[in-house]
Amino acid sequence: MRATRRAFLGGAVATAGLPLIGPAIAATAPKVIEPKPVSHQLAPDGYPKTAVWAYDGASPGPEIRLGQGARLERRLVNGLDQPTTIHWHGIRVPNGMDGVPDLTQTAVAPGESFDYAFDVPDAGTYWYHAHWASPEQVGRGLHGPLIIEEAESAPDIDADLVLALDDWLLNEAAQIEPNFAIPMQMSHGGRIGNFVTTNARHDFTQDVQQHQRLRLRLINMANARIFPLALQGLDGWVVAYDGMPLAQPEKVTSELVMGPAQRIDLLVDVTAAEGGEAYLVRLDDDGGMVQAAFPVTARASLTRRPDPVALPPNPGHAMGTLGSAQTVPMKIEGGAMGRLSRASVEGREMGFREMIGQGQFWAMAGQAGLHDTPLVTASMGETVRIPIENDTVFPHAMHLHGMHFREVLGDGAMGPMRDTLLIAARERREIAFVADNPGDWLFHCHMLGHAASGMMQWVRVV
Repeated sequence: MRATRRAFLGGAVATAGLPLIGPAIAATAPKVIEPKPVSHQLAPDGYPKTAVWAYDGASPGPEIRLGQGARLERRLVNGLDQPTTIHWHGIRVPNGMDGVPDLTQTAVAPGESFDYAFDVPDAGTYWYHAHWASPEQVGRGLHGPLIIEEAESAPDIDADLVLALDDWLLNEAAQIEPNFAIPMQMSHGGRIGNFVTTNARHDFTQDVQQHQRLRLRLINMANARIFPLALQGLDGWVVAYDGMPLAQPEKVTSELVMGPAQRIDLLVDVTAAEGGEAYLVRLDDDGGMVQAAFPVTARASLTRRPDPVALPPNPGHAMGTLGSAQTVPMKIEGGAMGRLSRASVEGREMGFREMIGQGQFWAMAGQAGLHDTPLVTASMGETVRIPIENDTVFPHAMHLHGMHFREVLGDGAMGPMRDTLLIAARERREIAFVADNPGDWLFHCHMLGHAASGMMQWVRVV
């Protein structure tokens, strides 16, 4: 079945009665994961609880932690009043498990269920989130961490902490603003919240000790917010981006920038003195704000550990030869103050004014929304290059499903393996990947309002 823009955005009728695409039911039923409305104390005490949507009543959703090579089995039981699916972000899954409505599976109607079952080949920091009407479902809280622990050579640490960074657009009654299709937001930088949290808390703290070594797993779960971050009272090294280990740890000497959906694994040594505090700092226009606080309650040792070594590499990520790669250029156009005059919408050419009437503000390679023809058709094992020109005045976080890519830096150099690349306004970047996972895979902006209003393409691997 080919996806349409309306089906992807949740405008299609519910799918009760249609056959589900999934594995046979095992003798032992998998664990249930249920998205449903709940109340959560997001705002400080004295404010009412916020009505959110959550997996199993938890915000963020319950942490799923498995060993590398293990099998993940979950039965999604839809407790919402609209269809939904789950996308396992950054995990190399079989195509039918990827959770994209009508591209990889039929959306799960209210009260219905779907079984997800797949092996997890890569260690690292990942996450899961809804992929039907994503701006609303993710924006209301349907996301959670997915942690795959190394099979061997795990780092020498004292604590392993997941920090889910998010923002929420709340009104004066601490309730989520219900309109997720505001043209001003969709045509500009996306839905930026006015209330920022870590692990769904505005005042996240974790007691630590001086000279402890921590693994901080940072996940940007926000709809559109870019998090510029810094360390204070912490000496740190980046050891992985988007779950993929670096060949060598990178010393943190400047700010860290995380686009929507990106992850960073840090190893940090607590250098703040006993009785003081260390911080993960968010660098806003108004200055540094505390994103997470680490009160130093004691001293773990008199000396610090040696600098960390690299995490073990994940298997099967060799890059092909770029010289013989298929090259498919892609221009991103549109948005406010853009230069887009016309694009193809569901197979029909439209001027920009007519596109706006259809809720479409962006185009990728001359198309707004999903079409019947993929951006790329690649044979298994083929190397693909996509030069990307961002001809807009806004940044975009480009996410490829099903596979990982490297940035082509020039002079034969390649960037780290990733699944999401943040591309600045008027910037040109290039990615390359090996088409090693068969099926139809979404390629879209993870500023979720941008995806809903045009920024979606797909890649076919045969």
